[in-house]
Amino acid sequence: MSSTKPDLTTTAGRIADLRNRLEESLQPVGPEAVEKVHEAGRSTARERVEKLLDEGTFVETDALARHRVEAYKMDRTKPATDGVVTGYGLIDSRRVCVFSFDATIFNGTLGEVTAEKILKIYELATKTGVPIIGIYDSVGARVTEGIVSAAMQAKLLRAATTASGLIPQVAVVAGAATELASIGVALADVTIVAEGSALHLTDPEVVSKVSGTPATAEDIGGAAVHAEATGIAQLTAASDVDALQLARDLVGYLPANNRASSPVGEAAEASGADLDTFMPDDEAAAYDVREIIAAVTDGDFLELSQAYAGSVVTGLAHIGGRAVGIVANQPSVLAGCLTRDAARKAARFIRTCDAFNIPLVQFVDTPGFVPSVDEERAGAVAAAAALAHAFAEAQVGTMTVVTRKAFGTAYAVMGPKDLGADLVFAWATAQIALADAQTAASALGVDAEGYAADNLNPYVATERGLVDAVIEPSATRAQLLEGLRLLERKVVYTPAKKHSNIPL
Repeated sequence: MSSTKPDLTTTAGRIADLRNRLEESLQPVGPEAVEKVHEAGRSTARERVEKLLDEGTFVETDALARHRVEAYKMDRTKPATDGVVTGYGLIDSRRVCVFSFDATIFNGTLGEVTAEKILKIYELATKTGVPIIGIYDSVGARVTEGIVSAAMQAKLLRAATTASGLIPQVAVVAGAATELASIGVALADVTIVAEGSALHLTDPEVVSKVSGTPATAEDIGGAAVHAEATGIAQLTAASDVDALQLARDLVGYLPANNRASSPVGEAAEASGADLDTFMPDDEAAAYDVREIIAAVTDGDFLELSQAYAGSVVTGLAHIGGRAVGIVANQPSVLAGCLTRDAARKAARFIRTCDAFNIPLVQFVDTPGFVPSVDEERAGAVAAAAALAHAFAEAQVGTMTVVTRKAFGTAYAVMGPKDLGADLVFAWATAQIALADAQTAASALGVDAEGYAADNLNPYVATERGLVDAVIEPSATRAQLLEGLRLLERKVVYTPAKKHSNIPL
């Protein structure tokens, strides 16, 4: 703030006073704090917002807010912004709301005013129907404000829950997101975690003391933990700047809200494998389903949760310029068998796409669920039910392509016609049956080769109307594009009820 006090009896003085206050809000605790952030190789809260949004489009709200606490000598330190930068702006000319925790102010802790600012931006986002992006760098509740901090965090959790399914919510973990702050991250539709960040509920020292095993923030909540073990991190990045770029990319696949149509952009030519020669003659041979995805999409597949439950691939792409969600079995991992985590991963993604009118395309090649004691004890049954539930309740356009194996239980939960798929296509290489040849032949007391010849094909299912068309693999993109054009007109009238009860 200027050392010369403006004359507040004049208009010029009042304007000068405003400019001084706004200038202070740019560096609330001084330039030294900013320098320390830069020395650590990170960006400040404000810089993160500016890097996220199109240049010059950020409009800040509540820049001059300050906490109102006098206890514990808090009245001596009342920095502007109170630890969070809030406002709105553009990403590739599309409007979004944003909040960014400032770790230079009380370690980014959440106080009453901090929460009030975020609540206001949540309300603005839901009223105007635009996505909200939260950039987290907070160690949780502000101890000096006591239980009020926890109460305000509860309000934020309620606001995020209210916004769920109305507007896309993206969380970027750019530093710490611990204790109460961590729960808000997990409520987002998509979470991006930068390496070197920490996302955990309990302090590592407490974990170490109670468990008797040394633990660090990286051990219990690093980017790798949430990408590989918990699945919370759908995307990871090498730095906070890279994480913000991923958030920009992600917005391009998402509609503004639950009433907006799936984004449609300029179509691009697909490039990739020749699908007519792609499928191995050896039906046990593995392949990477991403090659099929590349061949039918516009070459812009953004895979989500890549390091988690790898036997299912999920992500966003465009087909002929139309945004779609992709769910695919991955034969190169566990032969494409489903696991508890894979089923949950697919179910969560399906619900996200359905909430925001993003059509779903499924590629099926799975012999079933992994048969193991561990999987059964881990809750494979409930996960299979969750996957079926998610697909069955989807109102968005759904298309399924069976490329090879679709057996029994896995067939029933991976988007078949009778679970609600609008269009089902099968390649000539598809094997749609209740069981594999050896299992079925053993149960029936017949020859396995004979059973396979009669049943392991797409035509038995096609004769019963379970498949809409058997197609040459090279026709897949064209069929999907025509299906997307048709399903833009899909209308579903749902029964009157509060909500479904998905098995969690």
